[in-house]
Amino acid sequence: MEKVRIGCIGTGGNTRAHLRRYSSIPEAEIVALADPSKESLDRMAEEFPQLGALPQFDNHPDMLAQVEMDAVLISSPHTLHYQQGLDVLAAGKHLLLEKPMVCQTVRAKSLIQAAKEADRLLMISYQRHFQGPYLYIRDQLRSGALGEIQFVAALQSQNWLNLTVGKWRQKMSLSGGGQLNDSGSHLVDILLWTTGLRAEAVLGFTDNMGTEVDIDSATTIRFTNGAHGTLSIIGNSPMWWEEFSIWGTKGTLLYRNGTVLQSSFGQSEMTEVTQFPEDSTPDRNFVDAVLGRAEIQVPPECGLAVIELTEAIWRSAEEGRIVKVSDLT
Repeated sequence: MEKVRIGCIGTGGNTRAHLRRYSSIPEAEIVALADPSKESLDRMAEEFPQLGALPQFDNHPDMLAQVEMDAVLISSPHTLHYQQGLDVLAAGKHLLLEKPMVCQTVRAKSLIQAAKEADRLLMISYQRHFQGPYLYIRDQLRSGALGEIQFVAALQSQNWLNLTVGKWRQKMSLSGGGQLNDSGSHLVDILLWTTGLRAEAVLGFTDNMGTEVDIDSATTIRFTNGAHGTLSIIGNSPMWWEEFSIWGTKGTLLYRNGTVLQSSFGQSEMTEVTQFPEDSTPDRNFVDAVLGRAEIQVPPECGLAVIELTEAIWRSAEEGRIVKVSDLT
């Protein structure tokens, strides 16, 4: 195989971002588009006139049945991911699935099993796995530079409430949840992926601010290794801001909107880190993995860990009690 033929389910703004990246990957070839929205398909044709002659479908089963392809990108409303993913894997195609993987723990496990039975790749498109600062943090933690992790704190703020008014992200039937399940999903993933921690129990609080979905959330977490942490999502904010901090028995790492500071016991000041691993993209890794050149860097188990923690937070907030992640299994 010299090229990976890719079909797209969903043609919104996020898919267009993927296609801009695929345009710089010679081994990637977009062969078909599926979306029930003609308006969205038309916007895609405006931005990518070279794709104007491609087969277009208003449903993905027809695309899978009528066009030869090796792999599929799914970037659609979150609650649609599960059935669409099952259909893609049943058709024998490799799958790059946008975040969040699914909106229920039981469905994450089911999709992982379906990929194993189909012997197809299933990768989740968490792009922070390919960004230098997060790669540096992961490498430092896994090398033991900070010692044993004792506490983590993650915070994200965004004008999510106002930016999503009237859109599918504020409709529970399509989004499955609010900012925690949307852009906040990236932060949950980074917390778990870089540290290697797994949540044991959570106490969560959410505020829907008059909408169907969570806008703000505040969570205290106990991890299986005995460490503790906090996760804060602010969806009614005038600006984007992201923080991620780790305290270990040997030192501390602080991420502040792209800036990384590091300190160890005995240092009088924190040091700003300026050298990071090279950036890449999930699209590049996915194509390489389909071609047999690489292992996928975001396996579906990452998506499972994220929805386990997310679903535990929702349940804790709804029931007003500490929830063990094992309660969801």
